[in-house]
Amino acid sequence: MGGHRQAFGLETKYCAFGDGLALSDCVIEGYASLFGAVDQGGDVVQRGAYDGSLRRIARGGRRVKMLWQHDPTRPIGVWDEVREDEKGLYVRGRVLSEVQNGREALALLEAGAIDGLSIGYRTLRSEKAAAGRSLLEIDLWEVSVVTFPMLPEARVQTGEDAVSDIARDLAEAFAAAREQMT
Repeated sequence: MGGHRQAFGLETKYCAFGDGLALSDCVIEGYASLFGAVDQGGDVVQRGAYDGSLRRIARGGRRVKMLWQHDPTRPIGVWDEVREDEKGLYVRGRVLSEVQNGREALALLEAGAIDGLSIGYRTLRSEKAAAGRSLLEIDLWEVSVVTFPMLPEARVQTGEDAVSDIARDLAEAFAAAREQMT
């Protein structure tokens, strides 16, 4: 079920919501890709694989597209933040409830019926790996909300996890401020 698909030179990979996706009003966030994790197709995305693509997108004044089920005729929102960090490809954006597909996506996300993120990309550089490929450079086209995840072990944030993360971040900020004051 789900996984890796290639059509017209565009590849897609899926990642499950779990501890890495947070849903708040119409804002969603999570990891669309995790570095070093072997997906169901045997591919492993390496740290830095998205860097060049993200820089080109930013230089061009463009954004990574937010689509519904990889369908280019069904955009459902905008990704306000797409970046690499030590864990993977982090995304944060808004599902537009003013758009019919956005309303449907939100209803399904809130109900837990849809629980996946998926990347649409073109491989620019890879090496053969034991089970598949080691993806070294990726041209990122879009991140979709999808039904079936390719990378089920990817961590997704639930609402409770997001609150815990905010509380931890605030505690760390207060501790750092106290240190600077003494």
